[in-house]
Amino acid sequence: MSALNTFDEEIQDRKRKELSVLNSLLEEKKTKTQEIKALKIKDIKEKYDNEAENKSQREYARITESARLEAKKILFDTINMNMHSAFETIRREIKNYTKKAEYKKSLENMVKYAKSQFGEDVIISCRESDLPIIKELNVAAGPPINTIGGITATDKGGTRELDLTFEELLENNEDELKNYLYEKMV
Repeated sequence: MSALNTFDEEIQDRKRKELSVLNSLLEEKKTKTQEIKALKIKDIKEKYDNEAENKSQREYARITESARLEAKKILFDTINMNMHSAFETIRREIKNYTKKAEYKKSLENMVKYAKSQFGEDVIISCRESDLPIIKELNVAAGPPINTIGGITATDKGGTRELDLTFEELLENNEDELKNYLYEKMV
């Protein structure tokens, strides 16, 4: 029996050694699997962290640009409102100017300029309230026009016209006025 015991012990010993080797291999594979798992988890985490960071940056840029555009729109709208208000004030001041004595001198200068362009036989159209001034200047008066102030002049043949109404002068100089007002606002 002792040979059988020895043989049994050898088998048991071999089994233990094989089991130990298998356990060792299993532990190595577990460790390797754990390392691979940790590496994969780390890679996935880095990938999604980067993706989240990129999305965050894109969203930040989108929101920032949107806010910048909205601010520009608000500024542009404000400037336009101020421009409109300024032009309304200019029109109101021009209307007030036509009630002053200085306005007569302006009309005289406009008539002189028209004569220099078309000759002495110029026909002047103006507001009905300005007709007495035009008649004092010994100039032919055309039909009255609807304007804040100023004149239109036509040559004797009626082929050329010169518009010196305040509305036309304001419109012709609108870009310069807007640039000037914009510089003052900003």
